[in-house]
Amino acid sequence: MKSLPWLYWISPPYRGPLNMAWDEICLSQSNQLNTPIFRSYRWQSPATTFGYFQPYHSVRERADTQLLIRRPTGGGIVSHRSDWTYSLSLPPGSDWYRLRARESYCRLHQWIREALHSLGIATDLNQEADRPEPGSCFVGAEENDLVVDGQKCAGAAQKRSRTGLLIQGSLQPPPPTLSRNAWEAAMRSTAASRWAVQWESWRPSPDLETVADNLVKEKYGTSEHNQRR
Repeated sequence: MKSLPWLYWISPPYRGPLNMAWDEICLSQSNQLNTPIFRSYRWQSPATTFGYFQPYHSVRERADTQLLIRRPTGGGIVSHRSDWTYSLSLPPGSDWYRLRARESYCRLHQWIREALHSLGIATDLNQEADRPEPGSCFVGAEENDLVVDGQKCAGAAQKRSRTGLLIQGSLQPPPPTLSRNAWEAAMRSTAASRWAVQWESWRPSPDLETVADNLVKEKYGTSEHNQRR
């Protein structure tokens, strides 16, 4: 893989709709800046995100939080409480963008697996899909999800468009013996050694905060968007 600078943003906790807005903005910025952006984020309050193509009524029946937000990516229902959530935005010129969906999914989880291994946490890539409850992301496991003793601990969803590739993922439950700061640092260190990535810290400009607020008002915080199917 070609060496290029990557940006990372350890963002503060936001409410669910604003977290989705920021991921959309990160994808747009990745395209404009022609560089990948890794964002690690938290939640101000419990929320449930669900795949872009999922019907709202079936999500409502199974969700365990009041706040439901339709993600820009596919995938299934994900409950967010104390999980470690992240997104990876990649521009169309990146090697990742040219991968098939299965390949980019596998590469992502191999990256996380190596980062966890460097911290003494052993995981495996799931070899065969097991979905006892279709539509729920962390019930059962997809092929190339990360598992510990057969239990899924990391999954993700993707969106590929002309503006780039957005991957949204979650680790849950987080390893009890590990700090989130250590995991974030291990992710950067692993990418640096594996792909010669040169990391640079990034923070959105004030004008992007206005864009994010508008995306919440016009999209992710509206019933028209979240209940559109």
